[in-house]
Amino acid sequence: MSTTLLKDKLKTIKTLNNIAERGLKVFNKENFTIDNDSENPDAIVVRSFNMHTMELGDNLKAIARAGAGVNNIPVDQCTERGIAVFNTPGANANAVKEMVLTSLMASSRNLFAGVVWTKSLAGEGDQIPKLVEAGKKQFVGKEIKGKTLGVIGLGAIGALVANDALDLDMDVIGFDPFISVDTAWSLSRNVQRAMSLEQLYAEADYITVHVPLTDDTRGMFNKDTFATMKPGVHILNFSRGELVNEADMAEALESGVVGKYITDFPNENVLKMKNTVPIPHLGASTQESEENCAVMAARQLKEFLETGNIKNSVNLPNASLPYTGKTRVAAFHKNVPNMVGQITTAISSYHLNIADMVNRSRGEYAYTMVDIDSEVNGNTIPAIEEQLRQIEGMVTIRVI
Repeated sequence: MSTTLLKDKLKTIKTLNNIAERGLKVFNKENFTIDNDSENPDAIVVRSFNMHTMELGDNLKAIARAGAGVNNIPVDQCTERGIAVFNTPGANANAVKEMVLTSLMASSRNLFAGVVWTKSLAGEGDQIPKLVEAGKKQFVGKEIKGKTLGVIGLGAIGALVANDALDLDMDVIGFDPFISVDTAWSLSRNVQRAMSLEQLYAEADYITVHVPLTDDTRGMFNKDTFATMKPGVHILNFSRGELVNEADMAEALESGVVGKYITDFPNENVLKMKNTVPIPHLGASTQESEENCAVMAARQLKEFLETGNIKNSVNLPNASLPYTGKTRVAAFHKNVPNMVGQITTAISSYHLNIADMVNRSRGEYAYTMVDIDSEVNGNTIPAIEEQLRQIEGMVTIRVI
């Protein structure tokens, strides 16, 4: 269990990948320093760097992933130590949406294969126009207008894909049993709701998936689910390669059960499959996306370090209180009875008035912030910390 007094302390930020300068500028020099050689920073900003074998310092309070996936971060270990892990949902949504729609249209028109074939004609000189006219028949494709797109996962990316596909005159059917209120408000009323994945599979000419990789979603595309889909369906996977059983996909492509597989996660197996469009993980690879993710990650870290407020954490509960600049106690602890009572009793025993507080839980853990309605004598703070430290189930304490 650790304790940290943050008031008036210069906080150290370490980056493990190249982070867009626009994001790093969020950390003002008066309160933060960027030190990539630090062995024990206050916080880390990361993109794809593998942190699973990295030793996490005792001073580390938070990690921000400039992107959505956090598979490269030891989240369980961080939770046990009270280290907040943030991601940036929605920051790269537009970039991925554009790639999905581009791939949807280009693959339906056999554009990728056509371009590769056309480039192979180099050296044929004046015969190229005639060869093109004679050979183009092999690349006749289909228009997407009037076809049905099934969208699995209606989060930030899925909702944008669904709405824009409607504008392309497609019929859109979506499935997401966990859709958020914010997404529901942004989703067009013309997106049909699938009551089950089986319904979506049966109706869709094209299927795009936008869900995280979990035990429930791993291998969700397999020989059993392919058998319920329209023959020749096109499947677009810009989420995680492991959502697909690759052996089953190879068989389905070979037999024509699946017409085409478009994925942003190529590997040796994928490259050997028939009728695939392997894209070199370009979904979020735009200058705008990288900057948006960096800025969002930096702002969330800055807010957490300076005020204790939590937004878009994948392991700690989101919690927020307007910060007045007075003394704030932020405690991360086990989610057990009477924790809040013990925290407030300890603070009140020093004749301090509690102005406001918030308590949020997430599974086995909870997070409590208490605002004190006055400046606290510096000599009192260590005593409060020591008393809070003695509470069974306490993980971390910060006085801000």
